[in-house]
Amino acid sequence: MSAALLVAGCSQAARVDIPEGIPPGAGTPVPIIDVDAPGRTADLLNGWAAPQSDALGISVTALESYGYAAQVMARAQPGCGITWTTLAGIGSIESRHGTFQGSSVAPDGTVDPPIRGVQLDGTAGNTTIPDSDGGELDGDPVFDRAMGPMQFIPETWRKWGVDANGDGVASPDNMDDAALSAGRYLCDRGGDLTTAEGWQRALNAYNLSGKYLRDVRDRAAAYSVGVSG
Repeated sequence: MSAALLVAGCSQAARVDIPEGIPPGAGTPVPIIDVDAPGRTADLLNGWAAPQSDALGISVTALESYGYAAQVMARAQPGCGITWTTLAGIGSIESRHGTFQGSSVAPDGTVDPPIRGVQLDGTAGNTTIPDSDGGELDGDPVFDRAMGPMQFIPETWRKWGVDANGDGVASPDNMDDAALSAGRYLCDRGGDLTTAEGWQRALNAYNLSGKYLRDVRDRAAAYSVGVSG
């Protein structure tokens, strides 16, 4: 069985079948680039990202970030197999690809205004996480808050956060940095994400919620066949 999404064309509606199951599909292959090039290396993926951006509903810059992260992880941990579609699925659910509540993604990947989650004070079904960084990263000296387009809590960011846009700073509020850091975390927690077991293990580590897993899967599966989630 498969879910179906109707996509309006210029003259008629075309039916696109969205695959079921996990892991979601890999989507349009990311071309090989020199991930060690100076500066924002994700810019090298512009020719891959730009033609897909409108159909997917993802900005070119954010899409470059997801593709770059997948490329780096393919070299760093080839046994993981994380795809840009999975990262985009998470980015969609977490922050609408860095555009939640009016934020936007700059050409260097910076998300402004910075996105912050609610206080993790145990209310409304949230986990209780007392402040772990003196408010240095998340701006809250009482409780932790999730940060940036991929919604890292401070403790997790301190362990996994990396600089991916070449500016020398690992920032949870940068799309490139956040996407690659998420890839590192997911690969560590899930192992082989090309298997259903590994993919589910990784997503459960990111957010232990069946609904969250299904929502990310649905978005990623849509992106895998070239339509928005």
